[in-house]
Amino acid sequence: MTRYQVLTTLLHLLTFYIGAGIGSFLNVVIYRLPLGISVNNPKRSYCPSCKYQIPMWQNIPLLSWLLLRGKCANCGGKISMRYFWVELLTGVLFYMVFLKVIGEYADPWPLLKVWGPHVLCLWVFVSLLVAGTFIDIDHFILPHSITIGGAVAGVLASWWVPALVEQETHTYGLIISLASAALGLGGLWLVVELGKLAFGRKKFVFEKEVEWQVTQPDENEPPVVTFGEHRYDWADLFMRASDRMVVTCNSLQVNDRTFGAVTAELWMEKLKVRDGASLEEFSLEGVTTLRAKITQVVIPREAMGFGDVLFLMMIGAFTGWQAVMFTILAASVLGTVFAVIHRVTGRAEWGAKIPFGPYLAMGAVLWIFYGPLVVDWYISKTMWR
Repeated sequence: MTRYQVLTTLLHLLTFYIGAGIGSFLNVVIYRLPLGISVNNPKRSYCPSCKYQIPMWQNIPLLSWLLLRGKCANCGGKISMRYFWVELLTGVLFYMVFLKVIGEYADPWPLLKVWGPHVLCLWVFVSLLVAGTFIDIDHFILPHSITIGGAVAGVLASWWVPALVEQETHTYGLIISLASAALGLGGLWLVVELGKLAFGRKKFVFEKEVEWQVTQPDENEPPVVTFGEHRYDWADLFMRASDRMVVTCNSLQVNDRTFGAVTAELWMEKLKVRDGASLEEFSLEGVTTLRAKITQVVIPREAMGFGDVLFLMMIGAFTGWQAVMFTILAASVLGTVFAVIHRVTGRAEWGAKIPFGPYLAMGAVLWIFYGPLVVDWYISKTMWR
C-alpha cells in the first residue's frame, strides 16, 4: 500500500470517528438543552444517575459504552443504549456526507479547499437534524436554538458554499437560501393552518357526567385542564388566540357563581357561558375557580407544532427550495408508512407518540443523498414524449 493510499484510508477512518465524537457531544445537547442546562457547564459529560463527571478515558465514542457494557463506571447505573446509537448514527452520516461530496472529484486531496467547506456545512446540518430529532422524540419540542439558530447557520453556509442550494455565486446562494427558508416557513405554516381548520378538533362524549376543571397547582406554571382520565397542559390546547374548548355542562361553577345546563367556551384569555340565547363573558384573569359536571367536550388540537414549521425553515436555508418540497412529501409518506406498520404490528399507540420532526429530518437526509436522483427519475417518467 502506497503512502497516498494509507493517508486516504486514514482520512476515511478519521471522518467516521469525527462524526462519532460529534455524536457524543450531541448526546450532551439532547439531554441538557431541553432541561435548560448549559452544554458547557459542567464541561465533561456526567452520569444521569450519580452525576459523576466522566473522565476522558471513559468517554471514548462508541468504545466506552461497549467496554463498560452500558453502565456507569462509578455507580453501575444503566446508561441508555440511545447514547451509543446517536454516536453511531452521526458517525455514519458524517462518513456518507464525506463520500457523497468527494465522489464528485476524481482526486480529493488537491481539491481539499473545494470540498472541505461543503462537507463541513453538511456536517453541521446533519448534526442539527440528529439533535432536533431526538429532542423532539423525548420532549415533543424543537428548541429555537436548533431551528432558528440553524436557519441562520444555513443562510451563512449557503452564502459560503452556494453549491448547497445548487448555485454558483455567493450572492445567489444567499438569495436562494433566504427564499427557501421563507418557503419552508410559509409553506408548512399554511399546511398547519389549513389542517387546523379541517381537522383541528377532537370530541369526547361521556355516557355518564364527569368532572371537568381548570386548575393551577403552581402559580409560576400555566394552568392545566382535566376531565375524566384526561389531563392537558394549557400550552397543548391554546397555541393561538382562535383556539377554543367547547364544554357541554350539566352544571358549571365560575368563582362563586353556579350555572345549570349551559355550554361553556374556554379561550386563551376568556370564558364564554351560553345559556340558550343569552351569553355571558368572563376574563380569565378574574377567574379563580372553574369546574363543571360535563357530558361532552371538544378540544382544539394541532396536526403539528410550530417548531416543525421552524425546523423546515432551517432545512430550506441549508438545502434550497426543491429540498423543501421534497422533504414535505417524503416526511408525509414516511409518516404514513410508519403509521401503517405500527398499526399492523399492534403498536399504533406507540407510533402515535412519534412527532413529525423526525420525519422531516429523515426527508431532509433522503434529499441530501438521493433527492435530486429521485426528482430526475420522476420527471423522466412523467414528461410527455
